Amino acid sequence: MTNSALKFVPVFFVSLIFIFNDSNSIAKGADKKETLNVLFIGNSYTARHKLAQVVKKMAEAGNPSLTFNPTTVIYGGRRLVDHWNLGTQNYVKLHALTRAEQEETIAELEKAAKDPKNRYAKGALARHRKLLTNFESQRTKWDVVILQSYRDDLKGKDSLYAEYAPRFVALAKTQNARVILYETTPKTQNAKPLKTPPEKESVLKKAGEIAALAKQLDITAAPMSLVGLNCQTERPDFTLRFVNDAHLNQTMAYLTACTLYAALFDRSPEGLPVDSITDIRFFNNKDRNKDRDGKPITTTFSKKDRSDLQRIAWESYQQFKILRDK
Repeated sequence: MTNSALKFVPVFFVSLIFIFNDSNSIAKGADKKETLNVLFIGNSYTARHKLAQVVKKMAEAGNPSLTFNPTTVIYGGRRLVDHWNLGTQNYVKLHALTRAEQEETIAELEKAAKDPKNRYAKGALARHRKLLTNFESQRTKWDVVILQSYRDDLKGKDSLYAEYAPRFVALAKTQNARVILYETTPKTQNAKPLKTPPEKESVLKKAGEIAALAKQLDITAAPMSLVGLNCQTERPDFTLRFVNDAHLNQTMAYLTACTLYAALFDRSPEGLPVDSITDIRFFNNKDRNKDRDGKPITTTFSKKDRSDLQRIAWESYQQFKILRDK
């Protein structure tokens, strides 16, 4: 953490500090402004609802002396292997990236962009050319890197996520950045309220595999399959995805932001005042006041619903830590 002691204090000591503070404030006496530079790598599961900005609101609400600076590298529908092929690793090592390395990446993308089947190379090429134009001014040393999964984590230790996450983690650790695995769970999100208990076995198996990967890499995670399961079990009236759109809905996005907050600070999001989520996709791509299901584009949660979601996120994160530390 830039100009911050929090990053370098052992977790057990940080926990002791916060015992003497409410859940929405950092240690008293920390008058010095702090900055957290956070890189989000992912696809629409990060882009939807402007997730990074929601996490920023929560982070700054819970830490009044903190400035949370999020940067996103997003390619729709892409996985970590695709990010690697599109040169996203250059953004992870931006603090030490050389001009020659960036020029080499651009040359590779120029070749890839000639392939009409490579839908993302042109966008990546434009992004990397822009980076080279303002090269020195964009240097950033990350405090946290968040690596989103997307269907690349379904084969456990043999998955592409398990292959490429360590590559990004290694680059992040060269600058002492922490890493959070943001595990998405598109297959288990429910579009309608549940009338029967959710299926647990496959979710717990996947959560265990993410926990094993996190332990192997000595990092943590936002285990959204586990969080979703616990939410479905306790609040089957909630839905976690849209009916007319396979993406996470406002409720799942709020759960995700709460869980990322827990992973960022090893602290409960309970009591945070952030109470609403607004999506970025519209009904029939026309009505900006309605979401893909024709409901209000912004969901404002009641005090009870907000409290339940915050608590479920925290309890699920604690459950995940037990799995990771086995």
